[in-house]
Amino acid sequence: ELNKNPVEGFSAGLIDDNDLYRWEVLIIGPPDTLYEGGVFKAHLTFPKDYPLRPPKMKFITEIWHPNVDKNGDVCISILHEPGEDKYGYEKPEERWLPIHTVETI
Repeated sequence: ELNKNPVEGFSAGLIDDNDLYRWEVLIIGPPDTLYEGGVFKAHLTFPKDYPLRPPKMKFITEIWHPNVDKNGDVCISILHEPGEDKYGYEKPEERWLPIHTVETI
């Protein structure tokens, strides 16, 4: 689908053609932002029961962003396990839903 309908400033594909669960993502920093001109590499690791559970996303390129920890792990609502948030911060519809794709992540 990504090959048919590419997304500007973004590309993704398998790290290894023999492993459908590990993807590499490249994000080009958008114009007029602090990230302009940057090329940021991340890995998406999908669980065996995807799409019922979310993938994990980790930036390989060093990046500062409030949703990326110092190890590169991405923490955003749509990558949190589906269902109720035990801390009450997120509604279930803000968390992982099987409708999400590589592009929406």
